[in-house]
Amino acid sequence: RTPGYVCSYSGSSGINAEYGEHRDTCVATLEAVVSTQSTGNGMCRNGQGTHTYANGKVYTGTWRDDVMNGSGSLTFANGSKYEGEFQDNAFNGQGVYTWEDGSQYRGNFTNNRLIGKGEYLDVDSRVWVGSFQDKAAIGLEVKLEC
Repeated sequence: RTPGYVCSYSGSSGINAEYGEHRDTCVATLEAVVSTQSTGNGMCRNGQGTHTYANGKVYTGTWRDDVMNGSGSLTFANGSKYEGEFQDNAFNGQGVYTWEDGSQYRGNFTNNRLIGKGEYLDVDSRVWVGSFQDKAAIGLEVKLEC
């Protein structure tokens, strides 16, 4: 066990377990309907669950082989939130990222980056559409409501 590191699991089966070594280096709790298996390095999460990190992040969604895989949401301590598809602990596929000021991106993500066609909703409720390449947005146009 890593000193000062505690992860706990409680599921619908009534099993309560304390995690030993784990991918995350934080104090965390996991409440889930998750099948767990001993891997020699602690427990391995599979299924639906919620993981609360010590830094205030909260992930609710699908776990596969102890990583975020499938549909889920990740809420950050500052209020920003991602909802969509995860693959190998990263935003991958279709999703929505909402910043703490309420602005929002809807579209494709590849390894936590905005990639491809998408829409950006700014703080004044204008919708911008176009192609995104990480932090660059090529040829954005305002979407007009008629």
